[in-house]
Amino acid sequence: MLTMSSAPSRTLRQVKVLSLALNLPGPAALMRLRQLGARCVKVEPPAPPQAPHLRRGDPMHTYAPEAYAELHEGIRVLVLDLKNPAAHKRLHRELASTDILLTSFRPSALDRLGLGWKTLHRQYPALSQVAIVGGPGPNAEIPGHDLTYLAENDLITGLDLPATLYADMSGARMASEAVLQALLQQRSSGRGIRLEVALSDAAAWLAMPRRWGLTQPAGAVGGAHAGYLVYRCRDGRVAVAALEPHFARALCTAAGIEACDMFAAATREALTQWFAQQTRRQLDRIAKQHDLPLHTLP
Repeated sequence: MLTMSSAPSRTLRQVKVLSLALNLPGPAALMRLRQLGARCVKVEPPAPPQAPHLRRGDPMHTYAPEAYAELHEGIRVLVLDLKNPAAHKRLHRELASTDILLTSFRPSALDRLGLGWKTLHRQYPALSQVAIVGGPGPNAEIPGHDLTYLAENDLITGLDLPATLYADMSGARMASEAVLQALLQQRSSGRGIRLEVALSDAAAWLAMPRRWGLTQPAGAVGGAHAGYLVYRCRDGRVAVAALEPHFARALCTAAGIEACDMFAAATREALTQWFAQQTRRQLDRIAKQHDLPLHTLP
């Protein structure tokens, strides 16, 4: 059985996507489109003169070569200096047969390269552009990264860095959705459109549960519910998600707790003491016996 993540598929087999996007969001979106069957080409700048030891102009090739390799599997990569007229001509040969252009430059940088949307749309009326930017509209010119977009949306709650690059990866998924939207528009009208995906908007989408209060300390999945927490056990930790009443009752039964009020301090304290006495192996066995949603961690 295929799942949404078990591609490759042939859904976009007749679609060509050309990407100028570097770092993570653009390549992650391109990887997803490649998994959906699109023919994907990426244009990268050459290594900068001040860093002759680099082989590619995409920084990820240097700081995360294994990630770079996975992201670009099955993707044709061209190294072109777009400030060079010959390279610019080569790019336009590619654009002539392209359905979707994926970018992550600031709009002003694209204009300087002669690749602003008005110019492109005049030259290639059927071409669509999906522009990955930091902020929407005029905020696209303001510098930022995943960390700052998460901070803007109250998703940095301490001094620790996030466990993953949430805004980048959710922005990549939104960009792949925008490509599908652009293709539908192209097929109905025969003309291309420009769609903008802002990473700050991607972070805002992820932050909606926090804005609603669900993941705030008083929220059921923010720490107020004793069945939805991370506890210490004898040899590690355990993530417990016994949120629904039947799971909560099963957890209390397993722990020998009679009064099962998951919002009571006494219940939390009883579970804290009980988990502290169990090993990860014991908890894994108890989870199977009682059909409990939990996962043990080192």
